[in-house]
Amino acid sequence: MNFAIYYPWLKALHVASALIFVGGVVSVGLFLHMVKTESPDIRALAGDIRRWDHVITTPAMLIVWALGFGIGGAGHWFSEPWLSVKLVLVAVLSAVHGLQSGRLRRICQGASIRPLHASLPTAVVCTVIIAILAVAKPF
Repeated sequence: MNFAIYYPWLKALHVASALIFVGGVVSVGLFLHMVKTESPDIRALAGDIRRWDHVITTPAMLIVWALGFGIGGAGHWFSEPWLSVKLVLVAVLSAVHGLQSGRLRRICQGASIRPLHASLPTAVVCTVIIAILAVAKPF
């Protein structure tokens, strides 16, 4: 298989999936940052957001990882320092998603609402640095 022929399409799918993944993480981060009170409406909204997360955000994250590893392996970039840093940041972003998913699950189960303030700024900072590394490949 000629990797060069498929590279632009794989990269486009990787970026599109990353946008969907990050959009989901930022959206959940906003919700978890803003929610302060407990009510049946908040729990219902949390349930809707949780379903969206399971159906859209989580598969997008898995596609990002799969395509990222495939593109990185085919391009022989795993020895590049910028990619190592990027992978660590994507792992942090994935961990933030996991924390958010757990918090949504607990809200839906009736646990008291505790804000997850750090998830939103962490997601934004990681995303900006990931984009810079992917485009500029500075080292």
